[in-house]
Amino acid sequence: MVKKTVLHDNFEVNFTLKGFTSILIGGYFFILGYAYKYILESFLIDGHALGFLSPEIIELVFISLAITFVVLASFALFFSGLRTARSFQQRFWNSKTIRFFLKFIIAVVFVFLLLTSLMKYGFIDLLMPVFLTLYALFLFFTKNKERKNLLFLSMVALLLGVLCFVIPSYWNTTFTILAISHVTYGVVVR
Repeated sequence: MVKKTVLHDNFEVNFTLKGFTSILIGGYFFILGYAYKYILESFLIDGHALGFLSPEIIELVFISLAITFVVLASFALFFSGLRTARSFQQRFWNSKTIRFFLKFIIAVVFVFLLLTSLMKYGFIDLLMPVFLTLYALFLFFTKNKERKNLLFLSMVALLLGVLCFVIPSYWNTTFTILAISHVTYGVVVR
C-alpha cells in the first residue's frame, strides 16, 4: 500500500500523456493545423470573406486559435490526471503536481511570448520549427523512467522541427504528422 502511495504521488502519473488524452491532443493538433491552413488559403482567395480582413486581425485569430488549443490540451491533461488520481484514491494536487503545473504555465507563457515576438519581427518561417523544437524539449524533460516512450514522440517533434526549418512550406504537413504521432502514441501506449 505504501508503494502505491509513493508511485502515484507525483506528476508523472497525474499529468500523463497516454491513451485517450494523447488521442485528444492529436485531434486538437489536427484541427489547429487545418484551421490555420484554411484561414491562410482563404486569405489569398479573391472575394472570400476572410480575404477582407487585415493581417493584424488574422494574427489575432491565429493567436486566439493557439490559446484555445493550449486550453483544450491542458483540460485534457487535467481531467485525465484527475480521473487517474481518483481511481487510485490519491490527492490530485500535491507538492509535485503543483510544481509541475507552475512550470507548465511558465513554459506556455514563454513559448507564447517567444512565438509572438518572432511573428511581430517578421520571422514567420521560424514559428513552426521553434514551436516543434520547444515542444520536443518539453516532452523530453517531462518524461520519467516509466514513460520512456515519450522519447519517441519527442524525437518525432524534433525531427519535424528540423524538417520544417529546412523546408518552411511543410508547416501544415508537420502539424498533420505530429497529430498522427499523438494519436498513434495514444493508441499504442495505454
